[in-house]
Order: sequence, then C-alpha cells, then structure tokens
Amino acid sequence: MRLILIDRPTPQRRNFYPLALSRPIWELRCGMTSLGEKLFDRVRPAEVACFLPPYLAGVWRPGWPVNDIKSLSGADLLVVDARVKAASLPKLDEGPSRVFLDADGEVLAARIVREDLAKFGADSIDALLLWAKQNLPPADTKLPTWNYIWDLILANPAQLTEDFQTAGRSGIDTEAKVEEPSAIRGSRNDIFVGRGAKIHPMVVLDAERGPIFIDVGAEIHPFSRIEGPCYIGRNSILLGAKCREGNSIGPMCRIGGEVEESIIQGYSNKYHDGFLGHAYVGQWVNLGALTTNSDLKNDYSDVKITLDGRTQLPTGSTKVGALIGDHTKTSIGTLLNTGTYVGAMTLLVTNGKLLPKFIPSFAWYLNDTISQGTGKAPLYATARTAMERRKCPWTEADEAMWNAVYEITAEERENAIERSMRRIGK
Repeated sequence: MRLILIDRPTPQRRNFYPLALSRPIWELRCGMTSLGEKLFDRVRPAEVACFLPPYLAGVWRPGWPVNDIKSLSGADLLVVDARVKAASLPKLDEGPSRVFLDADGEVLAARIVREDLAKFGADSIDALLLWAKQNLPPADTKLPTWNYIWDLILANPAQLTEDFQTAGRSGIDTEAKVEEPSAIRGSRNDIFVGRGAKIHPMVVLDAERGPIFIDVGAEIHPFSRIEGPCYIGRNSILLGAKCREGNSIGPMCRIGGEVEESIIQGYSNKYHDGFLGHAYVGQWVNLGALTTNSDLKNDYSDVKITLDGRTQLPTGSTKVGALIGDHTKTSIGTLLNTGTYVGAMTLLVTNGKLLPKFIPSFAWYLNDTISQGTGKAPLYATARTAMERRKCPWTEADEAMWNAVYEITAEERENAIERSMRRIGK
C-alpha cells in the first residue's frame, strides 16, 4: 500500500500559521515526533508520496515523490490529510475502497484499491479527491483532526507520554555519559538517555510526573532541571535551564532560562534567561536575553489569537503563549503578550513595553512601530549566516520559497503597517 500525504493550499492551512508558512503540516511537532512520523508509524506503508503547496516543493524533498501525479496509480492508495490525528486512523491496509469525510463533506482520508483507481484517470490530487467523494462509499468512522496550531501546544504533554510509551526505550545508553553528582526523581524506567548524550554534574531529571527522553548527542549543563514529560532533541544543549513539564525541544537548539509546555521546532536559540510558556517556536529563531511571553491573562479568561491580523479566534484555553515563525529575531528584554502571533522573518527591537498581539511576517518592530524595515535582502543575509553556522546551506530553493511567503503575507503586512502608521499619526 502507498501512503499519499496531502497538505493542500486550502483556507485551513492558515490555522497553522506562522509555522506552516515554511513547511508542510505533517512536519509540525507534537510530542516526541512530527505529525507525519506518527502517521507513518500508524500506517507502516510500503511506499510514501506527498502533495503540498507548490511553493514548498523546492525545499521539502523528503526522499519520496512530491506532487508527482504518477504516484496516484499502480498501487492500492491510502490518501490522508496531514491534519488527521494518527491515533484515530483505523487499520486500512485491506478491505474495499472507502472515503472518510469531515463535517463539511471534505475528504480527510480515502482507501482506494488499485482496481477502483483504474476506473479513474487521475490528472491531479484535487480531481482524485473529488472523484473519491462522489464515487466511494463513506465510512461511518469520524476522524478527529488537528484544527489549529495551538491544538499541538495544548496536546503536547499527553502526547509526550504516549510517544515515550510507543518508543519503548528506557535507561542510559552505554555510549551516554552521566556525571555525578546528579539526581533522578521518579522511576528510572521513565528516563531514556541516548547514545552520545552528556549529562553534566548537578543536573536533576524529575520523572515523577512524566517520562523524559534525551535524544542522541544532547548535552545538559550543570544546574539544569528537566521535569517530565519532556523530549530533548538530537544535539540540543540545555544551559542551566529550568525545563518545566510538557516541553518538546527539537534538534540543535540552545536553551536557557525557563521553558514550560512549549514546542521548539529545532535549530533555534533561547540561550539566556527569560520565560517561554505554552508557545510554539519555529526554526532558526533567536530569542534575545530576557525575552519573555505571557501565557495567562490576569482575569484567567480564555486566550484569543489573531492569525490574519483581523479576526480573533478563541483557543478554548486559559493558557496559550506565543506563536513565532521561522528566522524571527527578538532583542533583549522583548515582552510578548498572551496569545501573541509573530510571523516569520520578523525582527523585534523593543523598549520594555508589551508588543502588539499580531506582528506580520517580514516586518520590523522598532520604536513602537511596525514597518518593512530595509526589505528582504538583509533578512536573507542573516538567515544564510545562521544556517551556515549549523552547516545547513541557504539555497536558491530556500530563497524562492521565502519570496513566495513574502507574497502570501503581503496583504496582512501592509494592513499592519498602515494601522501602525495611523496610530502614531503618520
């Protein structure tokens, strides 16, 4: 069976901005792994192909066919929207063709056997989904989905525990190094330290309320405290961090200060003191010293977030911090309000005041004003430098993708700049 992952350019994609601006939805993290990895583990397909927005195709080359119409023939297919929660997906490697629809009648998943597929000459993924919707029997099972980016934040603690149990690994690898004195609270069966990881002296691993998974090559410096459930990604470093419960920290991060129930995609730095709570941070982000976000309103009411610069959306939770897109940089002392949206490729220079709750991509926030700054070129130059420091080249494909993101976010940026200019009387 061939798994076809789909992330189409529909209005629902905006619900996962700013993180989905620069990656397919299945690359987003929740727990120890990405949404895509969870689907692979659930389905265990013989082959994989995918369809994603064309502007992402030049950068996201996972080693299987991308936007290739030929992948829609020659095998039994399982087509799955990346928003589907893997744990809810039933066993679909056998049986007749059928389709799973959402409440609006849109296709979330479809099993299409080769014989039925032969009746349809697929010329696009959209045409195949329309044909499946019109011709295949609908399944009775309803498939739960991830609907907003903050769903991943709120589900992260429970997902970490579930993923640790699924991984089925515990103990300290023979090629890991744990220096004394150190302290382990809770059961050692709820702790895994991977190959080449280093735990310095004076580190506390507190698995009393959840498991801790420290991946290959990670390094934990003295006076760090890690509370489970928690995942520390490959080659990431904790620098005297207060790592509270519910964190997923991706690969190659540098983390200090206090972090709670947050997801950091990878290759980002929060090196210094400051609080990050109930947040989702992208890649190549640098949070300056004392950068802090609020994740709880003073009146304890539910948090609302603006994803498009206009409409406030209820999160249904009293605790949601910040959403921060890739390649964004904050100055020292940056203060982010509860439920703040900060786009990608954005530069924040602050003066100790709370920032607006919506700052668009490719914008500068300087002297209480949102502007276009000096344009894309210096942002790209900084991105190139940051990536090369981690031996990741900035390519023409990267630049083409970010040029597309610039156009996608143009209207919300122009509107935010206009509102900012009006506010200061210009």
